Amino acid sequence: MSAIQFTLIRQDGNARLGSLTTPHGTIETPIFMPVGTQGTVKAMTPDELRQVGSQIILGNTYHLYLRPGHELVARLGGLHRFMAWDGPILTDSGGFQVFSLGELRKITEEGVRFQSHLDGSYHLLTPERSIAVQEALGADIIMCFDECPPEPGDFAYVSRSLELTTRWARRCREAHHRSDQALFGIVQGGLFPELRERSVQELREIGFDGYALGGVSVGEEKARMREVMAFSAPFFPQDQPRYVMGIGTPEDLVEAVAAGYDMFDCVMPTRNARNGMLFTSFGRVSIKRGEYAADEGPLDPECDCYVCRTFSRAYLRHLYRAGEILASRLNTWHNLHYYLNLMSQMRQAIGDGRFAEFRREFYAKRQDAKGSGLRADSL
Repeated sequence: MSAIQFTLIRQDGNARLGSLTTPHGTIETPIFMPVGTQGTVKAMTPDELRQVGSQIILGNTYHLYLRPGHELVARLGGLHRFMAWDGPILTDSGGFQVFSLGELRKITEEGVRFQSHLDGSYHLLTPERSIAVQEALGADIIMCFDECPPEPGDFAYVSRSLELTTRWARRCREAHHRSDQALFGIVQGGLFPELRERSVQELREIGFDGYALGGVSVGEEKARMREVMAFSAPFFPQDQPRYVMGIGTPEDLVEAVAAGYDMFDCVMPTRNARNGMLFTSFGRVSIKRGEYAADEGPLDPECDCYVCRTFSRAYLRHLYRAGEILASRLNTWHNLHYYLNLMSQMRQAIGDGRFAEFRREFYAKRQDAKGSGLRADSL
C-alpha cells in the first residue's frame, strides 16, 4: 500500500485538478511548495505559511544532512516536530545540490563523493544513504537519488547518465523501508524525447508512488524547458502525481499546469523577495526603484494579502533601502501569497472548465499593463 493516495478530480485540456492525501493531510493540486532549505522557509513562521495558503513545504536533504544532522532531527521527533510544521513535507534527495558543487564532487557508480561547503569535510552520498537520511527526517514524500546532467548535454552523455539514474532508482526502491513515506522516481533524459520516454518506462517498471520531471531549468533556454515539459507529460502515469522540480516563474507554473503537471517548487519567490523583486498580477516589480519613494498605492491592487492590504509601495521601498529585517518578511509574505493564490486560481479555473480562458487572461493582463505604461520589470 502506498503512503499517499492521489485522486484525479477533473481534467480540462491537459490541466489536472486533483487531491493528494498524505499522512499529514490532504493537498489540493496543482500546488506550489515553498522551499524550506534548512528546516525553515526563510522569513516565515509555520503559522504565517498557513496564512498565505501553504499546504506542503519542501526540505533539503543535503543541507539538513550537513547541519544539524539527520540523526539529531530524528532524535528530536523528526522534521515535522523539529520545525513545528504539522502539514505535509517533501524532501529532495540532495542530488541537485551535490551535483551543483562542480569540482567539489566526484560521481561514481557507488554514489557521489563531495566536499562540504560548510567546513570542507568529505562525504559520500549514495542512493542508500540518501534514503536513510530522508527516512530519518521523516517527510511524507521522499525522492530518489539521481544524477542531474548539466545543459547542454550531448545524447551519449545524457543516455549514460540516464542509465545511472535508473540503476540508482532501483537501489533507492530496495533501500526504502518506511511504510508511512511515499517514494517518487525522478525522470531524466535532457532535451531528448526518446530518453525522457525511456526514463519514465524504466521507472514505472521499478514502481514508485509518484514521478518527478528532473533536469529542467538547469541552464537550457526557457522555450526548450517548456518543450521538455510538454513532450514528457504524456509519458507519465495518469493516475499518479506528477512533479516538476525547480521551476520557476509564474509563467513557468501556468505552462506546467497547462502541460499536465501537479506539483512544483522553487526558491524564486523567497529569494527574489529578499532581493526586492516582487511578483504581481501585472508582472514583476523591483521595489527598490526610486519611482516608488512616494507611492502611496498598494504593491498589487488586485492582491488581498496582508502586505497589500496594509502597506504602501513607498513603505516597502523604505524598508528595503534601510536594510530592515521587516522588508524580507513582508516581501516574502507577499510573494508566497501571490504564488499560492495563483495556484488556487488555476485549480478553480480547471474545476470550472475554463483553464484555457484563465491562461489567456493571465497573459493579457501582463500585456495590458505593459501597454498602459504601468511599471513592471518583467511582463
